[in-house]
Amino acid sequence: MALSDHKIVAFPSPASHKLEAGGTCPMEIKHMHPVPQSADERTAALKDIRRTCIALIVAQQKKAADFANRVHAGEITNEAGEKFTTVVQIGIGGSDLGPRALYIALENWAKANNTFKMEAKFISNVDPDDAAAVLASVDLAHSLFIVVSKSGTTLETLTNEAFVKDALTKAGLNPSRHMLAVTSETSPLAKSDEYLTAIFMDDYIGGRYSSVSGVGGAILSLAFGPEVFADILDGAAEEDKLATNKNILENPDMLDALIGVYERNVQGYPSTAVLPYSQALSRFPAHLQQCDMESNGKSVNRFGEPVDYVTGPVIFGEPGTNGQHSFYQLLHQGTNIVPLQFIGFKKSQLGVDVDIENSTSQQKLCANVAAQIVAFACGKEDENLNKNFKGGRPSSIIVGEELTPKSLGALLAHFENKIMFQGFVWNLNSFDQEGVQLGKVLAKRVLAHDTDGALKVYSDLLDI
Repeated sequence: MALSDHKIVAFPSPASHKLEAGGTCPMEIKHMHPVPQSADERTAALKDIRRTCIALIVAQQKKAADFANRVHAGEITNEAGEKFTTVVQIGIGGSDLGPRALYIALENWAKANNTFKMEAKFISNVDPDDAAAVLASVDLAHSLFIVVSKSGTTLETLTNEAFVKDALTKAGLNPSRHMLAVTSETSPLAKSDEYLTAIFMDDYIGGRYSSVSGVGGAILSLAFGPEVFADILDGAAEEDKLATNKNILENPDMLDALIGVYERNVQGYPSTAVLPYSQALSRFPAHLQQCDMESNGKSVNRFGEPVDYVTGPVIFGEPGTNGQHSFYQLLHQGTNIVPLQFIGFKKSQLGVDVDIENSTSQQKLCANVAAQIVAFACGKEDENLNKNFKGGRPSSIIVGEELTPKSLGALLAHFENKIMFQGFVWNLNSFDQEGVQLGKVLAKRVLAHDTDGALKVYSDLLDI
């Protein structure tokens, strides 16, 4: 966007976590050093932490950029001295959803603007059919694989890495000439000679906030070039500056957050639909689903105390106009009211269009956005109750000129900041995800055949 050029409009109206070069989480940073006693000491310590974080982030961004440039120049090649043409990311959760959503968002834009360098693929699901299908679609000899695991111990990712290594070996290729790692400096992957290089991310960055770190930086720099990734960061940084404005009406991130809190805690709506009217953002709702629900899906506050109010909503969505012919029926006439967040752009990415019946396809797309907002808000009376629309469905819209790397970075930062602000209002730690861990622990017990009770029953049912 940058969202400075965009508007957030709520209808009907209810009445910085990132640094310049990447992301940081103030809630976590404060635990990195002993807390100084005086205000001056605290300020100096925070500035020192900030400088350290920026230096690390910038260094890793440069490392990813240099690696990508060397690959594009043919300085880093396969065993036969041939250039790589495809890059495949092996990750799960935030290591997949965010980078995949950003890649899909910019793939056609990059091709139209002559910045497309390498095709990108993603392996995420531990389902072997996922990895097998991706590997069957690429030329292994000319493919790079990025293993993304902050801890270096993520079971699903390491399983898929082993799957890929096996395929490379069977093809007569040396896996160490085809793989790089994105991980933390303390991970077992950090110093391994099984990778061409390792790009580091800070331990405190959760996967869902890592798209602007090396997790997204490596694959997007390889796919589109480092300059495009830098533009994403620039857009995010511009949006972050807006998020510091104390005037709520001039702070779109805070305004959006407070609208969401009002809808959740005052009006009692349990879910929110994210509806981008851009096919390029087809996976953006899925990324936001994880980012929001993993951050604020909490029933205890940041001090470990139970809360007596509702917190994060259920997030779902699909791009328009497909969603209109899928689940909009429930949104219009269902028994539960679902707040709606529309995202629209005045111009298409590629500029290729046709005029039919005095309007272009892009104009028809935008017309659907306008029509849906008014239809949801105002409804339509009809004696036939099947055709009666009560209206009163709240919505907001983010409007931009065109989806570009900078506007995509701004859009991403907008929602990340929104989630952070809502976490502050609800007094939550929006940067942990303890609810993800229990399933992992039980899965390891199943694989170790350490089961009893219901766990054994379901393990036997699945022939594990």
